[in-house]
Amino acid sequence: MDLPGLLRLAYSAERAAAYAYQGHAASVRDAAERARIAVIEAEEWQHREHAARMMRRLGVRPSRYLELKYAVIGRIIGWSCHVIGYFMPMYFAGRLESGNVNEYLRLIELVRGTALADEYACILEMARVEKEHEMWFLERVSGHPWLPRFTGLFGWGEGRSFNSFSPGERAAG
Repeated sequence: MDLPGLLRLAYSAERAAAYAYQGHAASVRDAAERARIAVIEAEEWQHREHAARMMRRLGVRPSRYLELKYAVIGRIIGWSCHVIGYFMPMYFAGRLESGNVNEYLRLIELVRGTALADEYACILEMARVEKEHEMWFLERVSGHPWLPRFTGLFGWGEGRSFNSFSPGERAAG
């Protein structure tokens, strides 16, 4: 995917994530977990603003199709958190965040030598925050009896991430 396409995708997908986390937060009983998910939602909105700024700098407009598609997806996921229990929303949130890290690491590669090269630190920080989200959700499902089966089916779980990024490391710049 090219730089404008990845920015459009990130912009719309962050909205979907924020909408999903609204429903997710409302579905959990534990107040501390609800508060943490609300913080994660706020961080997703912040990432959307960063993507919007980068798009403006390049003269790229959001995709109407992606905006509609991901808004619907986010709302459906948020609603489903109320009916599918505790494990699956936590598991799939972590799995999704794991992939998001890779999207931001790819974005770092794509901005090299462009008008957005100065956004490196911002994008790296977004990757770091997404990795923290991944690890927090993994902690929520760690030890759950369904985790081994879901890891086998969906390729993410204890000892299996879609990225090898560590929150303390620096991506190649």
